[in-house]
Amino acid sequence: MERKEQQFSLWYFIVALLILITVQSFFLNSQVQNLSYSDFKTLLKGRAIMEVTIGKEHISGHVSTDGLKKILSKEKSDKLRQDDTGEHRFTTIRVDDPALTQELDDAGVRYTGQVESNWFTVLLSWVIPAVIFFGIWSLLLRKMGAASGVMEIGKNKAKVYIEKETGVTFEDVEGIDEAREELMEVVSFLKNPERYRRLGGNIPKGVLLVGAPGTGKTLLAKAVAGEAAVPFFSMSGSDFVEMFVGVGAARVRDLFAQAAQKAPCIIFIDELDAMGKARGISPMGGNDEREQTLNQLLVQMDGFDTNKGVIIMAATNRPEILDPALLRPGRFDRHVAIDRPDVRGRGKILTVHAKHVTLSKNVKLSEIAAKTPGFVGADLANLVNEAALLAARRNKDAVEMIDFDDAIDRIIAGLEKKNRVINPQEKETVAYHEAGHTIVAMLRKYADPVSKVSIIPRGISALGYTQQLPTEDRYLLKKAELLDRLDVLLGGRVAEEIIYGDISTGAQNDLQRATDLSRHMIMQYGMSEHLGLVTFEAPRSANGFAMMGPQSQKEYSEKTAQTIDEEIQKILTKSHDRVKETLSKQLPLLEALKTRLLEKEVVERIELDNLIKEYEKKPKQAIQR
Repeated sequence: MERKEQQFSLWYFIVALLILITVQSFFLNSQVQNLSYSDFKTLLKGRAIMEVTIGKEHISGHVSTDGLKKILSKEKSDKLRQDDTGEHRFTTIRVDDPALTQELDDAGVRYTGQVESNWFTVLLSWVIPAVIFFGIWSLLLRKMGAASGVMEIGKNKAKVYIEKETGVTFEDVEGIDEAREELMEVVSFLKNPERYRRLGGNIPKGVLLVGAPGTGKTLLAKAVAGEAAVPFFSMSGSDFVEMFVGVGAARVRDLFAQAAQKAPCIIFIDELDAMGKARGISPMGGNDEREQTLNQLLVQMDGFDTNKGVIIMAATNRPEILDPALLRPGRFDRHVAIDRPDVRGRGKILTVHAKHVTLSKNVKLSEIAAKTPGFVGADLANLVNEAALLAARRNKDAVEMIDFDDAIDRIIAGLEKKNRVINPQEKETVAYHEAGHTIVAMLRKYADPVSKVSIIPRGISALGYTQQLPTEDRYLLKKAELLDRLDVLLGGRVAEEIIYGDISTGAQNDLQRATDLSRHMIMQYGMSEHLGLVTFEAPRSANGFAMMGPQSQKEYSEKTAQTIDEEIQKILTKSHDRVKETLSKQLPLLEALKTRLLEKEVVERIELDNLIKEYEKKPKQAIQR
């Protein structure tokens, strides 16, 4: 059953205050004034008073029945209470009357003094309000997440899952088969440890999941929790670190103590880089709270025995900043790299996410997988959801292929903004720009094929969009292929330059990407004839990953840096000249595509092919490099 969340409101204070006022009014004002002071003095003068008890605020006593009826009216006499002896008791409020005792002596009335106890008043006025407001304050603390109190601040915040509480199994994990098999082995050891121990083998003490955001690291961990019939402690790396010194180390100790009691079990730490950052790179020095937490984690990992069945899993997308001591054998022995899925993996992932979506018969998930290179599991889940939302918005009974195509455009290029007002001159400039990209891409041998081109504004600043879809997943790229990609990036800028003799700000992102690509060619891929077989990457840390930040220093001279800049400029200049030569020869095609874009705003692949055939017998043009 889902627990209904209570919401704190100011009405709690108001209701409590009203209750308090009502209670105090009822009890403190419940003593009825049975006799007025004037009537009391009348009875005293008539010698009807038998005895009195004088308190600090009240005067009470007995009055004779005969005297009462003779002196007071029947209506007033009936208000006085009659006790068990048959006498009438009275109570009146004491006023400042110095002559009272003399009058009592003259009337022969026996009188005594009494110290009135205020314990009940104190109870209602102080204790009960304190209890009420203490309860309200406790509710506030509970809503703020501090119900556990200061004394329990060192307790770990791990969520414990038993068996299939996560609702995820290995059947829900697709597209990362190798990583899934690695973790299935961990589950197998926990279920049948003797199978591995009989030959003297030990299970890895720690398993580190490494991959880009959205590739399925946390999903795999949840699948392990769903498959393994053992307690599963799930905690984020940031949960260990608090503002109080020593809290993170205390939580690490408490976590491992609980895990040892519930062995066999699995400890999962998500976002390990939050607490496992390499020591010595913090600007606060080496004694900060995070480093103490990391030191305690290293000690605990050395101190327990995996044969008891306690296995540590962690996930990170920033392995380059982890401390080398975490990655050595004996701690996180096994590193499971989760890469972006290939076209077959994307197809399997789409099948998993499309199980609960009503698909039209014309939907082919394999084609969608081919149109989504570089998408990770989270992107594909978002794609299926966006397509379903678009179909529902269009009042369709099933999700069709066009819904997936629109969802892909929305994810890659941003939300389509047909209502954005663009003046005709800017719209024509955008059409020339996108036509330049498209023509260069279609006339380059190694460029990815153009799927469609649009001049409908998308996202925050994109005024046009040229969609290229690779025919297959690529893991190696040759220099000629990179140069063709560079030409495509500069196609829009050069088209504006040829038509208007001027340039606009629309090529800012293209120039940034072109500069990054050419810099990688020179500094990382060794594609400069002048510099030779040398790379100029950032220094690497002890764990083999490139170091980032102020601690990384250039390992080459200023003269070499100047040469690198010159080589980058040379590559970009040659690419600019090639593109200008191509587009200058294809001006009729450029004008025709521009006109078509202004008419239709979106031109698909088939129409592009027909347009190319009209103006060029050979679709691909060889360019001298």
